Amino acid sequence: MPEWKNNIAKITIPTPFAVGDVNAYLIKGDRLALVDTGPKTDEAWAALNKQLADLGYAPDDIEMAVLTHDHPDHAGLLDYFPQTLDVHGHRLNERWINRTDEFLTMHDRFYLGLFDEFGIPESFHRLAGQLKKSLKFSCNRSLTGELSEGDTLPGLEDWRVIETPGHAQSHVSLYREKDGVLLAGDHVLAHISPNPLLEPPINEGEERPMPQLQYNHSLAKLRDYPIGLVYTGHGTEVSKLPELIERRLTRQHERAMSVKEMLKDGPKTVFDLCRQLFPAAFERELGLTLSETAGQLDYLQSLGEIEFSFESKTKYYRVR
Repeated sequence: MPEWKNNIAKITIPTPFAVGDVNAYLIKGDRLALVDTGPKTDEAWAALNKQLADLGYAPDDIEMAVLTHDHPDHAGLLDYFPQTLDVHGHRLNERWINRTDEFLTMHDRFYLGLFDEFGIPESFHRLAGQLKKSLKFSCNRSLTGELSEGDTLPGLEDWRVIETPGHAQSHVSLYREKDGVLLAGDHVLAHISPNPLLEPPINEGEERPMPQLQYNHSLAKLRDYPIGLVYTGHGTEVSKLPELIERRLTRQHERAMSVKEMLKDGPKTVFDLCRQLFPAAFERELGLTLSETAGQLDYLQSLGEIEFSFESKTKYYRVR
């Protein structure tokens, strides 16, 4: 049963995804706000209603929704709320939560281009549909207010926005300076390292984002804040953030060095390495495993440890 702690109540909502339950947070201030919502399922809506009732509220009492990022398990349930609800988040949520035909067409072109670049054989192109399968649990809503670095939340002036891209391009965390509390969404998780996911560039034709490098930078950025307690998007809270940051960055570096070792017997594509890293999972979770593999290569390239060349449209990596 949820309970209030310093004007924050944690609400745990089931999802249809392997990650399991997602955490949403009810915040009291001059306005009553819900940070993240859960996926668009009847089961999630029932769980949210039950826990709101335990706290003495109903969905109609919520005056504002705030998104840490656009992923369906955090934003999808917006469709169950009245259209009059204020929805605040980073501007880059918009293309995912209010998808246009133009964006979806660009999305497909981007990933088909990546399939060529990553050396994915045509026999696996049937898996491309996986990359959008989770969107059926997302919403079709628009932001009513945009949040960016340093902004405060309307009606919740204690809470300040920290932009933390990496896991998603739209990701923000919310910081309350007076007691060092961070609402971190999926930027910080206690038991696993969030997967920085590949996304199309903001404008078609531009270089794609490098989410692993963004994530590392965003994680290191939190060292600048005296954060005492982190409320996470999945699982339990984190109370020793500096130690977790160092573990995550060290582990990611070690992971990348193991990928470098795989290149010592000759050039390989992203897909070659993906199959080697995730032999049992790459077909089932193509988007996640490709993102992880490309992220390690982006990181190694940023250190000057590897280089690449193209053969036709396909990129081959080798040790320098």
